[in-house]
Amino acid sequence: MLLKKVFLAVAGVFAFSMPVLADHVQIDVPEVDIRAQKETFIDSFSADSGDTANLLSGYSSVDLYQAGGLSALPAIRGLNDDRIKITVDGASITSACGNHMNPPLTYIAPASVGEINVMAGITPVSMGGDSIAGTIEVNSDAPRFAADAEHLLVNGSASSFYRSNNNGVSANIGGSVASQNFSAGFSGGMDRAQSYEDGHGDKVRATMFDRRYQDAVFALKGDIQQLTLRLGHQDILYQGFPNQLMDMEGNQSDSVNARYEHRFDWGKLDARVFWQQVDHVMGFFSSEKPGMMPMITEGEDYGYSVKLDIPMSQAHLLKIGTDYHRQTLEDFWPPVPMSMMMGPNTFVNINNGKRDRFGLYSEVESKWSGAWSSLLGVRVDHVRTDAGDVQSYDPTSMMMAADNAAAAAFNQRDKSKDDTHFDLTATAKYEPGATQSIEFGVARKTRSPSLYERYTWGRGDMAMAMIGWFGDANGYVGDIDLKPEKAHTLSATFDWHDAGGQVWQLQLTPYYTYVQDYIGANRIGTSGMMMGSRPLLQFANRDAELYGAEMVWGTALWDSGTFGQGRLTGNIRYTRGQRVGNNEDLYHIMPLNARFAVEQTKGEWKNIVELELVHQKTQVDDTREEPETAGYGLMNLRSSYQWKHAKLDFAVTNLFDKVYEPPLGGVNYANWNAGGGMGTIGALPGMGRSINVGLTLNY
Repeated sequence: MLLKKVFLAVAGVFAFSMPVLADHVQIDVPEVDIRAQKETFIDSFSADSGDTANLLSGYSSVDLYQAGGLSALPAIRGLNDDRIKITVDGASITSACGNHMNPPLTYIAPASVGEINVMAGITPVSMGGDSIAGTIEVNSDAPRFAADAEHLLVNGSASSFYRSNNNGVSANIGGSVASQNFSAGFSGGMDRAQSYEDGHGDKVRATMFDRRYQDAVFALKGDIQQLTLRLGHQDILYQGFPNQLMDMEGNQSDSVNARYEHRFDWGKLDARVFWQQVDHVMGFFSSEKPGMMPMITEGEDYGYSVKLDIPMSQAHLLKIGTDYHRQTLEDFWPPVPMSMMMGPNTFVNINNGKRDRFGLYSEVESKWSGAWSSLLGVRVDHVRTDAGDVQSYDPTSMMMAADNAAAAAFNQRDKSKDDTHFDLTATAKYEPGATQSIEFGVARKTRSPSLYERYTWGRGDMAMAMIGWFGDANGYVGDIDLKPEKAHTLSATFDWHDAGGQVWQLQLTPYYTYVQDYIGANRIGTSGMMMGSRPLLQFANRDAELYGAEMVWGTALWDSGTFGQGRLTGNIRYTRGQRVGNNEDLYHIMPLNARFAVEQTKGEWKNIVELELVHQKTQVDDTREEPETAGYGLMNLRSSYQWKHAKLDFAVTNLFDKVYEPPLGGVNYANWNAGGGMGTIGALPGMGRSINVGLTLNY
């Protein structure tokens, strides 16, 4: 409690200051540039997990909803998943699953990641619309070219990682060959693991996974232009989900992504087109969570973006652009032979689902003086959604009366919806001297409901239980009449540092967001005993507010020939989320938490000792029967050694084999189900101690 009180007191001093910008904004002239930079000094370690979302654990604004071993869902300052603009190599990808088992970050493996940019809170309109929480951009390694026409540039790499707790193995191999103007590369790999064990050594059921992937990239480069083409294929053979009623039996995807860049005398052009197709199957594949119920989803995402950067003067840069994204979705559940409850027909959950978004924006970045800079952006998006008629397993069965009545009512409705978004971002930065700055701003951002939020319609216990990506084992139904979410955010970042920016830095960011028509859930019933007597909920608009503060720091500790260089880094953060009117707590809000790390670098060695502290979670969403969790502390050790073309990584996570429950882990449905479905469903345990080793070879 003392940690919480001290932190809130410090943050409160700045709460009445001018509003703030969320992350670091750097403006250079004549080409003014805004960069979403890493929010923390704590390193992520790719050997810890096969899940790319785990790389975001080093960002102070980001939390992770636990899901499958490859499919954690990021949240930024209490706002999760679809509320975040997530792009992979510039492509907008949508979860094609009623449980969001295939979120965007599953489509790029950690070994393929070249860079990650996170912009929390107040995000430039040029970084995307139809989102209210922020932006996460994940990019693959850029193509490489030879330095001159006389030589070829040949690169190769191979990496392998092992994790002791779940016998996890990751491997990747890649190579490229390039002239001065042409580059071709290929990479492929796999991530596989068994179910992990908690700190007691007990298996946490249904946490295994197996993924294979291949990617190819081709690029042509001239003096002022470049064309890049990426092709990808991925096959997740299976993936368990301990906090969901179903597991993933397969997820196959193919993608094409093209980018054209051209620098003119008057500015710069950046154009992209993308397409991705996915075939997704949910069901049961393991004795750790037995059952029989196939669910199939076929989804497509495709679109384009065109951006123009036009310097208007030495002080002002104009950015204009347009983008388009279409999602199509077919979600149906084939009949189960000889089943009275799941047949004789196919259950059509979403039929011919379509979601089209077209956007236009204009943004000006300005450098007014040596101390003042600003950004002003306006964006308009139009979103249209629609879906076709549906059917239950058996329209004549009295056992399916609830679903039959719901299907009839749904089919009588006009399901087409049109939303128009008006977004605004206005920020400024003031640097009175070489050792301090303040960034402050305001934003209005809008997001339309997803196809699952609007068009899932089943009212039977089982049909509702199949919908929900929250890890709570509850059942959900959509609402065609949902309104878009409108988020109004004030934020500021106070930055103190040494004159050179190399020795020490302290940042404090308080923020406040009011979300009009926040899409939460109202309880409309309780499932039967077969479904665990869990809440049945309908997506509904309710106003909500979220506020909090983050503090990030780093300072040099020593610099000597004997012990190399040492740094202390870390962050501490607090978020509160409530419904307006009744002060009910929002779901899955991370409690007060902090990270501290001591880093040592000496020659080719880098060593890190990290301590993670999490306060108990008692402010929970009672409507969803969210479990409370106890506070805990985890210690991690990490070390790496770089020698010529080889790098060795070593880590011990959860060094003391601590038993703990992640506050955003959801419920342990798999273990409850294996125990006969008796009693209360408890919180999902975290992973016990794991010894992780990785080796990377580069040529």
